[in-house]
Amino acid sequence: MFNKTPEQKARRRAREAAKGPIDLSTEKGRKRANNELYWGDHGFLRLRFQNLHQISDEMWRSNQPSPKQVAEHARERGIKTILNLRGESPKGYYLLEKEACEANGITLVDFQVFSRNTPTKERIFEAKELFDSIEYPALMHCKSGADRAGVMSVLYKLLREETSLEEARDQLSLKYLHVKHGKTGILDAVFEVYAAFNERQPTPFLEWVEKYYDPEAIKKAFKESGRGNLRIDELLGRE
Repeated sequence: MFNKTPEQKARRRAREAAKGPIDLSTEKGRKRANNELYWGDHGFLRLRFQNLHQISDEMWRSNQPSPKQVAEHARERGIKTILNLRGESPKGYYLLEKEACEANGITLVDFQVFSRNTPTKERIFEAKELFDSIEYPALMHCKSGADRAGVMSVLYKLLREETSLEEARDQLSLKYLHVKHGKTGILDAVFEVYAAFNERQPTPFLEWVEKYYDPEAIKKAFKESGRGNLRIDELLGRE
């Protein structure tokens, strides 16, 4: 329904660029921002369904919040920090979220991750630093709350809560609308490779990331697998 060709996306970006930046201080700019949030970013679908879950005493995950929902997070859950996993943007959804965070005393942290690519080693270590430094309670979100929020929730469980890998990997599941049998399954592949390595040679996750993690090799193997089962043995160097 919402899939567009690269050409359509390029034309849409060109039209948006021609409009210039959004100015929330004007009626026209605010109207445009709200249109971008609710229609361009499909925010109308999130009015009743937030894909909101509490994953620990201090952390929540969700899809893209509206300004009203940001205020609810502050008022009802005491949220002090929101991690925006989509990255900074000139779009209306981001500008309205930033404004709402400022109005409700919430620190907005832009920490971009991707749903169809393996995270870099550097990004994983940065995630560790992030979880150790932010003020809690916190909420992390992407657009749908399924994939980018999923991989960061796995990392949160492993790096801050130090849970088992099995428990952490549950954050990438249909419960949160994550589908592993598709392009976003590349996120599952990272932890599948670590699980196989750890079974053969028990190794703390960050040590594995530092010494053995090869995101490009996993990406290549995932593409060659046809999004089916990875040839784990080859990635681990077994004969």
